[in-house]
Amino acid sequence: MSVLADFTATLGQAAGLQGLGVAELAQMIGHFMVLSMLAVGGAITTAPDMNRWLVQQQGWLTDAQFTASVALAQAAPGPNILFVALLGWNVAGAAGLVAAMAGIMAPSSVLAFLVGRYGQRNAQSRALRAFTTGMAPITVGLLVSTGWVLANPGQAGAGTWALVAAAALVSWRTKLPPVLLIAAGGLVGALGGA
Repeated sequence: MSVLADFTATLGQAAGLQGLGVAELAQMIGHFMVLSMLAVGGAITTAPDMNRWLVQQQGWLTDAQFTASVALAQAAPGPNILFVALLGWNVAGAAGLVAAMAGIMAPSSVLAFLVGRYGQRNAQSRALRAFTTGMAPITVGLLVSTGWVLANPGQAGAGTWALVAAAALVSWRTKLPPVLLIAAGGLVGALGGA
C-alpha cells in the first residue's frame, strides 16, 4: 500500500468515514445535488431515490437503517430535512453528514433564491401562476411514492395498510400535528398491531 493510500485510510478512520473514501463522499454529494433539484415539495419527496441509491445500489445502509433514520428524524423537533443529515451520518459519520447536507441544500437554496427574486418581480405572470399550479399534483405524487417506500410494501400486511390509510385520512381531515400520528403508528407497531 502506498503512503498516500495509508494516509487517506487513516484520515478516513479519523473522520469516521466507516470505510468510505473521498471518492465515495464526492459521489454522494453529486447524487444528492441532483436530488436537490428534484425535491419538489421538500427533500422527503426524494426519499424513494435516496433509498434506491443508498440501500439497493450502494449497499451503504440496510432498509431497516434507512427507515429508522427517516422515522427518527421526522419525530425529532426541527426541520424535515434532518433525515438527510441522519442518513449521511449513518453512511459515513460526520463527513457523511456534511456531504449529504451540502449536496441536498446548496443547489436548491441557490435556485430558490434566484426564483424568489424572479417571482417577486413577476408575481402576476400567467406562466408563473400556471407553473406553480401544475406543480401541486407532482408534489402529491412524490409524497405518495415516499409513503410507499417507507411502508415497505414487500413486508406490509393488511394492518399496516389500514394504519397508513387511517393516518392519511386523519392527516387530511384534521390539523393534528404529524408527530402524534407518528407516535400512534409507533405505539401500534410496538404492540404488534401492524
